[in-house]
Amino acid sequence: MASEAAALLIEEFDSRGPIVRPTLHDAIVARVRDMIIEGELVPGTRLHEGNLGKMLGVSRTPLREALKFLVSEGLLELSPGRGAVVRQFTAKDVHDSLIVIGNLEGLAGRLACEHATDAEIREVRQLHDRMMDMYEKRDRLPYFKLNQSIHSAILRLSKNDALVSVHSVLQARLKRIRYIGNEGPEKWAGAVADHEEMIDALEARDANRLSKVLTVHMEKTWERVRNAI
Repeated sequence: MASEAAALLIEEFDSRGPIVRPTLHDAIVARVRDMIIEGELVPGTRLHEGNLGKMLGVSRTPLREALKFLVSEGLLELSPGRGAVVRQFTAKDVHDSLIVIGNLEGLAGRLACEHATDAEIREVRQLHDRMMDMYEKRDRLPYFKLNQSIHSAILRLSKNDALVSVHSVLQARLKRIRYIGNEGPEKWAGAVADHEEMIDALEARDANRLSKVLTVHMEKTWERVRNAI
């Protein structure tokens, strides 16, 4: 089991301190989540626990627990007689969620400008710089994870636990959708430009500007993904 864990350990990007090596459960969750995000497991795919376990080199018990967690995130759903299936969202599901996320992030941006410490803002800048490094390398999955970490960090800087909680549920469900929003050099460059403006507004503590950039960013995300759903 030790060798299984070592083979699956994945470093998660986080702005709250040193990178922590995850447990086997966390590693399985991260691996399957990445497979969904990158489209290796497409919407509607039934996950055969035996085959998936063999591919990952893990037994059914930790795999089953990991799949249950991804069901709670909204990336998978349980289908009677079929088990775990990759969740398939309608265009309306996605559009509705992006509208809510945009407004939640807009509010979080205002609160972050008011409540964040200078040190906390510097941590977001560090995430941004690492993300830009991944962009320069065109290393898409690490870029995406850092991108999502930045959005989550801004929510945390709002210092509003209720806001963070609601946002985290919706953000988890749309990971694959937001990932495909970076497909193609023009779309990816547009997303990067939005993030450059976000960090500038946060560092300036310009609440109105940051709120607007975050909200409009979600509107642009819908335009980037609508034809791919």
